[in-house]
Amino acid sequence: MLRLTRSIRAALVAGVALLCSAGANAQSATLYGVLDASGAHVKPVGGQGAYFLDSGDLTRSFIGFRGAEDLGGGLRAVYKLESYVRLDIGTVGRSASDTFFSRESSVGLSGAFGTTVLGRTASPLWLTTINFNPFGEAAGFSPSARQYFGGGGAMLGDTRWNNSINYANSSTDAPLRINVAANLANLNGMPQLGHNYGGSVAYITGPFAVAAAVERIRNSGQALPAGFDRQKAFQLDATYDFKILRVYGQVGRVKTEANEDLQTILYQLGAAVPIGNGLVMASYGRSHMKGRLSGTTDRSSALGYDYFLSKNTDIYVAALYEKLSFVSSGNSVAGGVRIRF
Repeated sequence: MLRLTRSIRAALVAGVALLCSAGANAQSATLYGVLDASGAHVKPVGGQGAYFLDSGDLTRSFIGFRGAEDLGGGLRAVYKLESYVRLDIGTVGRSASDTFFSRESSVGLSGAFGTTVLGRTASPLWLTTINFNPFGEAAGFSPSARQYFGGGGAMLGDTRWNNSINYANSSTDAPLRINVAANLANLNGMPQLGHNYGGSVAYITGPFAVAAAVERIRNSGQALPAGFDRQKAFQLDATYDFKILRVYGQVGRVKTEANEDLQTILYQLGAAVPIGNGLVMASYGRSHMKGRLSGTTDRSSALGYDYFLSKNTDIYVAALYEKLSFVSSGNSVAGGVRIRF
């Protein structure tokens, strides 16, 4: 049995206390999350292969608390606290640099106008990236997630922004979906580097959906290149469900302005085929980064099968092949189980 760290046990106790007190305070509170663990063999590009017990290959494991209070007149106060969990070593965060509630920590108001929250929230570009490819946010196997936001990916900004304000009209269930966000304060007390701004617009009708996202990055918790000024990103996405097959497409451009300007062009094509209680997923992604004197190309192909044992539990196998310019190829194979609660 997995041993939870002291901090996770404390969070669970706090969550139970919230649930027990919800009725007395006329609030609703929910404990939820995803646990994803797998056995994997991973050979990174240019590196040596090794076997792992891994966490979060398809969905990064996390635990969360969310709640709302009815303020009357259709207005609600809402909050959300989410912490990544690394099941393989029983601790929190995607890495040691993550804070406890690094997945999200936000509070705000929701109503007919939509939802506006303050805190640490997901960036609009991250949400379109994971919603318009068959592997979603899969850190181990989604070419899109890896080429935009993985180690060495095109984006310098994190998938989440500290000190942000975030608005989404998704609570209206309208075909037109709007999400805008801004990073409005210094980053963890560091000198002011500028603000991040981003937005996305999606149109969803029946089996078809299309979206466009833009971002301007001026600050990041990641190391920034020498002379960094800003990064600008644009992405266009589409998906269509043919019932027997859902297809996905993405195209994007990321331009980094620094001592050496870089431009990255990214493409992704994917498909998901339902077979009984299972789903076959395939995706190909290409990322070409070009500077004044050099350029590199990353090509990644992924194939996976996800079988649902129940509404909340599935098992999966997946494989990834990756080729990066000037270094030896990489590959990954994993089989795992995922539980939602």
